[in-house]
Amino acid sequence: METNLKSKAVLITGAAKGIGRETAIAFGREGSRVALFDIDEAALAEASAAVTAAGGTAATFKADLSSAADIEEKVTAAIAHFGSVDVLVNNVGAGAVRTFDQLTDAEWDKTFSLNFMSYVRTTRVVLPVMRKQGHGAIVNNGSDLARQPEGVPIDYSASKAAVLALTKGLARTEGANNIRINAVAPGPIWTPFWTQPGGFAETMGKFHNMEPQKAVEHEMSLRQLPLGRLGKPEEVANVIVFLASDLASFVTSSVWGVDGGSIRAIA
Repeated sequence: METNLKSKAVLITGAAKGIGRETAIAFGREGSRVALFDIDEAALAEASAAVTAAGGTAATFKADLSSAADIEEKVTAAIAHFGSVDVLVNNVGAGAVRTFDQLTDAEWDKTFSLNFMSYVRTTRVVLPVMRKQGHGAIVNNGSDLARQPEGVPIDYSASKAAVLALTKGLARTEGANNIRINAVAPGPIWTPFWTQPGGFAETMGKFHNMEPQKAVEHEMSLRQLPLGRLGKPEEVANVIVFLASDLASFVTSSVWGVDGGSIRAIA
């Protein structure tokens, strides 16, 4: 089946590592022109090389995606570089395991600034271009915790629920402009989001008073995933590429779970 993504201009936030990196490479395999945004310049360079090796064209933009000014400047520069934007993948995010009582206002603001407002701000820059072109696709990275929240991390869950509301709301208004807006909702995916210092695994270990790996195994047993394992970033990337492609031409306002069966609800 043909995705028709060859030469399409694709913008991906949080593209240096994890799901973002694998998504960039997946678009590279389709022959897309990919703009990668991240604050980690060294990892961006490595990811860019991987996109090129996969058969795509890559451009990198070091950006603080919690900064409104940086987003506007760098996303505008990427659109100018490619001359268009066909696909936006809002992927950047961060989280730590903290209880409601532990969270300060500053920590709530930090979580929402990166995990939600960065999506608002990139979309705000991209939509006028897509409307003028008369087409476009946006894929937002949500979470299974947006649809089935746990007590921790509650700030992360709330920010991702906001992402799904944004997805649904904008899909309603932008359908008339031939712009499709969908979301993926990954479950636990083994990426640097979990493994890096201060990431989910380390903070989960502190919360459960266990070694990080043991804490992750314990958490997975509590969630009772039918597939019994953490996912791989490329498994999410494959769904993102599908949603951005012509194969999903009649798909909008949808939330695609890539979660190993963690969500039990029918809808």
